[in-house]
Amino acid sequence: MQAFTRLDAKAAPLPLANIDTDQIIPKQFLKTVEREGLGRGLFYDFRFDEQGREKPDFVLNRPEYRGAGVLVTGDNFGCGSSREHAPWALMDFGIRCVVSTSFADIFYNNCFQNGLLPVVLKADEVQQLMDEARGGNHVVSVDLETQTVTSPSGASFRFEIDPQRKEKMLKGLDAIGETLQKAAAIDVFEMKRALAQPWTEGA
Repeated sequence: MQAFTRLDAKAAPLPLANIDTDQIIPKQFLKTVEREGLGRGLFYDFRFDEQGREKPDFVLNRPEYRGAGVLVTGDNFGCGSSREHAPWALMDFGIRCVVSTSFADIFYNNCFQNGLLPVVLKADEVQQLMDEARGGNHVVSVDLETQTVTSPSGASFRFEIDPQRKEKMLKGLDAIGETLQKAAAIDVFEMKRALAQPWTEGA
């Protein structure tokens, strides 16, 4: 998993509440377990018309927001089903951080296993970020070490995060990576078990 330390990126405002995981990545894109390529399905029904043509008014299709790395959105982002493809699609599209007033629990937890940082701010702070993102300067800074989001105008907002999750994000550790940190101890345990219980090793 890619570590998250500091991100300086364009912020795209998406002022919609209750965006569910089927809107983030529609069901027709769930036939794969590969993470690469899912970005093409991100917000598909928002981004494309029935003929597959881009809708020019949707924020992520507008020239000034192409390449956005931060999504500033409405309340209860990621509700609905528990599909892990949702954070995969966001990451594959290039979005590393989503800012909202609240997230659905399962989506929030999935984010940390995939290197996507979910940031919870107060409603007025999210609104300010959205308002500034609509202006000429769209670049915000997200610093995980200091737990701050800095708006284009220089306003700084602090967010809370579980210390253990923060440490894992800074080091780029998902559940597998965390386990592999103890690989040497696991190997020693397995060798001792094999010597003490050789019948468990099979033929």
